[in-house]
Amino acid sequence: MSRRSLHNPAPDAASLRARLDRARAAAAAADTDALLIAPGSDLRYLIGQAGGSFERLTTLVIPADGVPALVLPKLEAPGYADVPADELGIEVVTWVDGDNAYELVADRLGKPGRVAVSDFTPALHVLAFRGALGDAEQTLAGPIVRELRMRKDAAEIQALRDAGAAIDRVHARVHEWLRPGRTEAEVGADITAAIVEEGHTHADFVIVGSGPNGASPHHDVSERVIERGDVVVVDIGGPIAEGYNSDSTRTYAVGEPRDADVAETYAVLQRAQKAAVDAVRPGVTAESIDAAARDIIAEAGFGEYFIHRTGHGIGLDVHEEPYIIKGNALPLEPGMAFSVEPGIYQPGRWGARIEDIVVVTEDGVESVNQRPHDLIVLDA
Repeated sequence: MSRRSLHNPAPDAASLRARLDRARAAAAAADTDALLIAPGSDLRYLIGQAGGSFERLTTLVIPADGVPALVLPKLEAPGYADVPADELGIEVVTWVDGDNAYELVADRLGKPGRVAVSDFTPALHVLAFRGALGDAEQTLAGPIVRELRMRKDAAEIQALRDAGAAIDRVHARVHEWLRPGRTEAEVGADITAAIVEEGHTHADFVIVGSGPNGASPHHDVSERVIERGDVVVVDIGGPIAEGYNSDSTRTYAVGEPRDADVAETYAVLQRAQKAAVDAVRPGVTAESIDAAARDIIAEAGFGEYFIHRTGHGIGLDVHEEPYIIKGNALPLEPGMAFSVEPGIYQPGRWGARIEDIVVVTEDGVESVNQRPHDLIVLDA
């Protein structure tokens, strides 16, 4: 039995309306006549309902100057019945098979000079809009919408705390399943069930990388049988009912590690992860957090084995802005939330990663994950 109800609560109408108003203002500031928001996390952020993307067009039309409209097939309308359209100031416009939905959108917009389309809008719809909107320039809506979504409000931060606590409860139970003689897939199945039991709607990903498989950061699970002495990377997460995601990695050893260098190497990783978290505060750049971790790993001689960015933003998507990577000079601001997850991966041998989700506060940083960072040595 889940500890949480699996309904899909949405923000209150006032919060959603404020987001729509900010989106309209952001479009105008970007010299864009309208945003065309496809089903997905952007739509959920703006109206509280993600919907689904199909061959029939559904889109939220947000003009920089004018009334927003949710354009959708009449047969899909019942799925949006909970959207408080009147309170949000949205007109619901339905169409039926045989209508040209793209021309319907074009007629509402007149002759726009520039429209911004959701980043993950299917090409089927993008190309149809290209024909219907004539000479209008099409750009990506991502650079506009991400400016809204990067800075989480108090309710969003609380949802991330709840998600972090839920995934911490799963990590606290890994000792129940991780032992010699079991396959990664068997351990992963138990973890998947526990992710739901501990408060998520479902498991979005479960990585159990044992021994040499731990040196592949996005391994998943396999039929490899876990052996005594293995180092095992466990990276897990998923959404809670509010739609906000967890993502946390801890590294385990099944009994004492067989490789003599594990303790010393892991200590380098632990220092690097702590240095990066400690560096988080308003005003510093995203790339400086990456450097805080990467420099320690490189100085210890493991630079070639840290093969990914230090972190990614998180919220309604597991991966979103801001990205904690070299070259991103974005100054951090209160409300930004992202992972801090350096790793060391030695091909053919073993790997290790430590990952927490952190939130930038007014004067520093808050971690939403509280599990210990030490290498967790399990009885075997």
